[in-house]
Amino acid sequence: MDVLIKGAGVAGLTVALELARRGARVTVCDPAHQPGRGASWFAGGMLAPWCERESAEEAVLTLGQCALDWWDEATPGLVVRNGTLVVAQGRDKAELSRFASRTTGYRWVDEAEIAALEPDLAGRFPIGLFFEGEGHLDPRAALNALHERLVSLGVDFHLGADVVDEKAFPHRVDCTGAAQAGGLAGLRGVRGEMLYLATDELALSRPIRVLHPRIPLYIVPRDKGRFMVGATMIETQESGPITARSMMELLNAAYALHPAFGEAQIIETGTGIRPAFADNLPRVVEKDGTLFVNGAHRHGFLLSPAMAQQAAGILLSKEVSHENSCQWARA
Repeated sequence: MDVLIKGAGVAGLTVALELARRGARVTVCDPAHQPGRGASWFAGGMLAPWCERESAEEAVLTLGQCALDWWDEATPGLVVRNGTLVVAQGRDKAELSRFASRTTGYRWVDEAEIAALEPDLAGRFPIGLFFEGEGHLDPRAALNALHERLVSLGVDFHLGADVVDEKAFPHRVDCTGAAQAGGLAGLRGVRGEMLYLATDELALSRPIRVLHPRIPLYIVPRDKGRFMVGATMIETQESGPITARSMMELLNAAYALHPAFGEAQIIETGTGIRPAFADNLPRVVEKDGTLFVNGAHRHGFLLSPAMAQQAAGILLSKEVSHENSCQWARA
């Protein structure tokens, strides 16, 4: 079974792995010179199905629960299972109650428990929610590890100007994300902005979500002294550098978590256009002989494993159906 996958972001690479380990001959193409350099490169990497249920449909929780084990197997050693801590300033305690009312899988923690989980946050928050079953990974490390594994499995990559003849492949999967806005009915782009901060004055062991009525924030630790801060969600497909407004909001929220971020170095900013349908849920859609895997919205790393398994199942069932029909015809 020969399959061409268009797009080397998290969706394309996960589909490639699901197909390759089922014995398919897989080719991946992408106009970027390296895999994963689209919106996936700027992801938070939070594997947090219970937290995400706060603003998403039940399907995100249902589909996302397999993500931690999937990534653990696909990229050994990269998943950190330290849970997620959700906090709010005392004046925003109502936001915590609202968050709790829309989620499951948590327990309430007091000031002492918050300090035990994150010593550098001692005395800063009186109460919070701890989602012990969640985890996170570094998306860039995961994308690179996934690429290396796929190469070891014999997957052929055509990147940059290395053109591939699409018509030579009997099966095609399009995982090009927001590039299909206008091509797939109802698909739109949602702009996300993020930044990286560096400081040796603070250590965190897990993603921290800071609730605020205007701009909820998450901060995800990377390697020592580096933190990813995100993320805005703006209903536009315009790319370009981060805006001054977004920069100020993200920095103000980070400073509210801990004053050490006031002296941190801004080492990177980035924007990505996330693909989303009207219900913000992903879909596997067949159109004109191509299978489209798209619409993960802000849940790319969380939902791609489940969507990849669904896409692989569809393609393999087609192959079995085709073989059976040929055998019947010959008989």
